[in-house]
Amino acid sequence: MASPSPCTQTPLLLLLLLLLCLSVSAPFHLLVAADSSPDAVRDIDGQKLRAGTQYYILPVFRGKGGGVTLGPRNATFSNCPLDVVQDRSEVSKGHPVTFTPVDPKKGFIRLSTDLNVEFSPVETICAQYYSTVWRLDKHDGRYLISTGGVGRETLSNSFKIKKQDDDYKLFYCPTVCNYYARCKNKGKVICKDVGIYIDRYGTRHLALSDKPFRVMFKKAAA
Repeated sequence: MASPSPCTQTPLLLLLLLLLCLSVSAPFHLLVAADSSPDAVRDIDGQKLRAGTQYYILPVFRGKGGGVTLGPRNATFSNCPLDVVQDRSEVSKGHPVTFTPVDPKKGFIRLSTDLNVEFSPVETICAQYYSTVWRLDKHDGRYLISTGGVGRETLSNSFKIKKQDDDYKLFYCPTVCNYYARCKNKGKVICKDVGIYIDRYGTRHLALSDKPFRVMFKKAAA
């Protein structure tokens, strides 16, 4: 007659074997989970971008303008909310922004994850009525990046940072509705790079484009 299996000899032995299996497998699963996290975005000093910290968004290629800032949609008059534009002056760093991940528990900004982008407080008449949170806005058949966004749960407020060769680029392809059941502005999702659109007044608007605007990030002085 065959001897009984060790796992059926006693309940105590079975429990000990189960605990042994868990102790061996748990670290492996934790390691896999850690490895599966997207890489962190880094600034020009090689430091990881942190949520809530102020950064300048600067062009990789110089000669056509400076950093990202706020500007009117129509250069002939001031209108609200203000759009996201590239400063005309090449030596300008623009206006600092902060990044907020869709998951507020995340302390670092990671590649290809949804986040809100918000300009630091600025004194304009528009600031009295609109937030400086970035949002996608359709105007004359073109998708421009504007301000006035509200809440992490809104589809049009969600952007991503992705790699473009050795550089970074801004990208619009929100998956925020996967996190929030009450996601606002549900509908067909557009997935496209954020590039530069030059209007007839010479203003360099950030807008959805087939050609990405390659950027880098510089931490603003505290």
